[in-house]
Amino acid sequence: MHCRLCHLGAMSLAFAPLRHPAFRLLWWANLAANIGLWVQNTGAGWMMTGLDPSPVMVSLVQAASMLPVFLLALPAGAAADIIDRRQYLIAAQAWVLTVASALAVLTWAGWLGPWGLLFFTFCIGMGNALNFPAWAATTPELVPREDLVQAIALNGIGFNLSRAVGPAIGGFVIGLAGTEAAFALNAFCFLVLLLSLLFWKREAPASPLPPEHFLGAMRAGLRFVAASPAMRAAILRACVFFFFTAAVWGLLPLVVRQRLGLGPESYGLMLGVMGAGAVGTGFALPLLRTRLPTRGSMVLAFSLVSSVALALLGVSGHWLPAAVAMLLFGAGWLAAASTLQAAAQFATPAWVRARAIGIYQLCFFGAMTAGAVLWGWAGTQFGVELALLLAAAASGVCAFAVRGWRLDLAPVREAPAVPMPRPEAPAPELGPVLAGDNGRVLEVVRYTVDPTDREDFLAVMREARRVRLRSGAVGWVLLDDVAHPERWIELWSVESWTEHLREAGRLDPADRAVLARAAAFQIGGGPPEAARYLAVEP
Repeated sequence: MHCRLCHLGAMSLAFAPLRHPAFRLLWWANLAANIGLWVQNTGAGWMMTGLDPSPVMVSLVQAASMLPVFLLALPAGAAADIIDRRQYLIAAQAWVLTVASALAVLTWAGWLGPWGLLFFTFCIGMGNALNFPAWAATTPELVPREDLVQAIALNGIGFNLSRAVGPAIGGFVIGLAGTEAAFALNAFCFLVLLLSLLFWKREAPASPLPPEHFLGAMRAGLRFVAASPAMRAAILRACVFFFFTAAVWGLLPLVVRQRLGLGPESYGLMLGVMGAGAVGTGFALPLLRTRLPTRGSMVLAFSLVSSVALALLGVSGHWLPAAVAMLLFGAGWLAAASTLQAAAQFATPAWVRARAIGIYQLCFFGAMTAGAVLWGWAGTQFGVELALLLAAAASGVCAFAVRGWRLDLAPVREAPAVPMPRPEAPAPELGPVLAGDNGRVLEVVRYTVDPTDREDFLAVMREARRVRLRSGAVGWVLLDDVAHPERWIELWSVESWTEHLREAGRLDPADRAVLARAAAFQIGGGPPEAARYLAVEP
């Protein structure tokens, strides 16, 4: 009875985010769009096996859908952070709807060849590339923080539920009415999402500062990721996982058609079995997190599950072991992917979330694109079976190799109650100059530190450097007075006065605790001295 109650509790936790109306509305609409996307992917993959059945061309269908994310993720994330997110998402869905409709019409008319199919697949991928960072950054707006992890998992469940039914629907639609009907169904599903976004009433956060400039926003996003160890760890481990698992996406159509001798309905059902494994795992995630309490252990365990699935698919000559392989692969994919995305979400504050998630997606979709092409080439050179076995072996080895990159954030240490450095207010006569944002701002903090605390102070300042860079600094340096070793100067610069004003709002409690620990080294009474200087042309 106790075990049954635990399972019921886990199921209720799995669905908890759906009690929030806005999340529920967009979750169902996104489910419809994802079903359409999988119908389209099934149609494109199967159509290519008829237009040009070479492993390279079949794998290029997956590469064409993923390459736009590699090219557009960073600018898409920057745009999603500085433009009203609802309007941005509406424009992205309108683009996909238009392209998907054109693809259906051209296929129906018989005017589409293999390279035309790749072109339209690429264009639909462009719309998805614009959509992904904004959608990921929207989730924390729709649910409270305590529901965020499961909301991300529910998004994964929805994606994989669509994977369970979408390919099967696509296979049967193709068998009954042709690939043009599958493409038309995709267009209709994106129309559903577009209408739901029109009904969503988003309250945009108010800010007294003007929006960031586009190029500056991209630079700030890159600096944040470069200075964030947790984000770098999520990116590295995601790249390792997705590079090797891309072998399934690139080679599964050939496994089904050539190795198993089955038709499009069976291809759709294989993808559906994978989706079923992912959905079941998604519902079990709250329970699994009690057995694998750290994100790193969860990713390692299910990376190994995916490796086993790759190997089993490689040696399968019958549909039954191949279906078992796809079931395991779906479980590994959902658990690892949703855990990695949750780690990336928790590592990013709201002001930079879409950009950082865009960079994260740029890296792992780039890894998937490279993996799809590489394993397609390996299938051509060495055969599909050997390519999948090589991917399986390398995946397991690399999963162990990167397990030391921590995905779990360290607990925030309590900030000491010390006076913090406060620069003087700017002179009134410089107000118009500062408002013009015509020069960089150099910020200075002067510390007086007991020489016996030198090593401890340097350790804290290494953390302070990452805090300054994450919050917008374009350069940082720490100077020690050679005549007075107790005197230190911390210098960093930002692109403009407005960027300087944004700094305080970008600091989270962990950042403020680091800066407070640095100020606690000040001796002689009072806080460290702070000042700001504006770069001017002589």
